[in-house]
Amino acid sequence: MQIAELVTPAAVVDLERVERNCRAMAERVARLGARLRPHVKTHKTFEGARLSVAGHFGGVTVSTLAEARALLDAGFRDLTWAVPVALDKFERVCELAARAERFAVLVDHPVAAAALERAAASHGRVLDVFLKVDCGYHRAGVDPLAAESVELARTLATSKSLHFRGVLTHAGHAYDARSHAELRAIARAERQGVVGFAERLRAASIRVEEVSLGSTPTLAVADDLRGVTEVRPGNYVFFDAFQARLGSCELGDAAFSVLASVIGCYPARHELVLDCGALALSKDPGARHLDPECGFGVLATLHGMPIRELELVALSQEHGKVRAKQAGVVERFPPGTKLRVIANHSCLAAAQHERYFVARGETLVDEWRPARGW
Repeated sequence: MQIAELVTPAAVVDLERVERNCRAMAERVARLGARLRPHVKTHKTFEGARLSVAGHFGGVTVSTLAEARALLDAGFRDLTWAVPVALDKFERVCELAARAERFAVLVDHPVAAAALERAAASHGRVLDVFLKVDCGYHRAGVDPLAAESVELARTLATSKSLHFRGVLTHAGHAYDARSHAELRAIARAERQGVVGFAERLRAASIRVEEVSLGSTPTLAVADDLRGVTEVRPGNYVFFDAFQARLGSCELGDAAFSVLASVIGCYPARHELVLDCGALALSKDPGARHLDPECGFGVLATLHGMPIRELELVALSQEHGKVRAKQAGVVERFPPGTKLRVIANHSCLAAAQHERYFVARGETLVDEWRPARGW
């Protein structure tokens, strides 16, 4: 079966690009002297995870317990759940940890730490735990300069029911960088912040086994990972239009797209309508801080070549409105034409689909079904 035969909208994964992206990141991390613990949150599949860990130790990162369950079912045994654990999920954590060789969770508050310790003790288990550190994103994590952060680490390290693995951070603010120089500065600060905190803990006689960081943008530019033991990029498996505009990749590296059909052609107003809206693409606005008119994705031909004359300017639930930059363009795409949309944010767009059609060139070779839900 060929891509052109798919019923639209359909999520399409270019397998050759995925393989190339995985090899490139694995080689880069190895050169920098760290271990790769890839994040599966973008693709949410065991197939993508297996390609990501090739040549590395096999540990992975998840964002949901549904992902964790799917990967455990597929034979993965070393997982980190990289979201501060919600107190109502401790029972499920303990159940999944019983199936793993190592299942680590995150905390960044004494209340969560105490509750996790009680849950582990009630199950007769010792749970692996990381202390989440804020390196400037200001979403979650402890202040690495605060004395109470050291004391929380000491509490974790001295617990009989918790195994303190170390410290973990994520420079999500890298996505707001406006230049390559700013992105490199964020990457340096990410490393310095978490490594510096680990050194403070060791100076306070607290054992730190792991120092973990990672985002696709910072690892695309990082040139120094001294003091870091593992990294956790995830988006690089698919990449997307946002990463290309940020400079983390080329647009030709983007491996995920949504196939759509032209269902309306309106030459008088230089517009097309596609049968893929917000429920197929999400409404991620893209890198508007770099390109205010980036639209809701990059239009491409059936063969994946960008169509620069077209912009995806609006999305409703099931419709995508496309506008041509000049007259005489939309007539080339009559109803029935199939186009591909390179998503602004592949993580969100991929999450809209129950299955991905995996292709080599134009030929479909597999279907991947992501772990859905939480």
